[in-house]
Amino acid sequence: MTTLKRDARVAGLIYLALTLIAPFRLIYIPGQLFVHGDAAATAHNIAAHELLFRLGIFGDLLTGVVSLFLTFTLYHLFKGVDKKLAALMFVLGFMDTPLYFFNTLNDVAALLLVHGGDVFASLDPSQRDALAMLFLRMHGGAISCAEMFWGLWLFPLAALVIRSRFLPRFLGYWLILNGLAYLALCVAGVVLPQYEDTVSSIAFPLQLGEVAFVLWLVVMGARPRGEVAPVPAGG
Repeated sequence: MTTLKRDARVAGLIYLALTLIAPFRLIYIPGQLFVHGDAAATAHNIAAHELLFRLGIFGDLLTGVVSLFLTFTLYHLFKGVDKKLAALMFVLGFMDTPLYFFNTLNDVAALLLVHGGDVFASLDPSQRDALAMLFLRMHGGAISCAEMFWGLWLFPLAALVIRSRFLPRFLGYWLILNGLAYLALCVAGVVLPQYEDTVSSIAFPLQLGEVAFVLWLVVMGARPRGEVAPVPAGG
């Protein structure tokens, strides 16, 4: 296996890990614990399944760390294609890490409010539950803001894929559409929340660009154009 193909597969495996870890807090935890419009029921679920909620917090931290390793690995893979573009991709991709880290504070605050204790003695349970729900919504709002960077970093990455001579160009064009989908989700989440579900359903097939990119890196690795796959010797 060539160094280029090995580096591409390593990047693909890290990206695959990210795509498996990130949805845990983003999708699974809200689906299991959060009750839309019912702060008391949500607080009860968090208290009853505290370990699961804490694992969600840890999942966000782990996502931030894996994201950092991913951007560094992709920078190493593509710096020979265009060092300035690779650096831009790294900077935009790096922004995910502090966003994930700071966003965990919203979950920590919600957990503290659910627990109560002397520091919240002046608040009745309904007030604590409402404040906990506020912090959970702030977490969701921060995710909508983070989608700006989820989209922007894909543009230099897409350009690098297109310019490279070791990955198919269609992946780069799909990543551009993927980036536009994230930007649309950001606008919907921040500016037009009433259309968020509609935009999400339209954006979903475009977001499969990252999945295709990951699978290509893991399965195929990097193959310079013109390279001929070895043919097994006949019997």
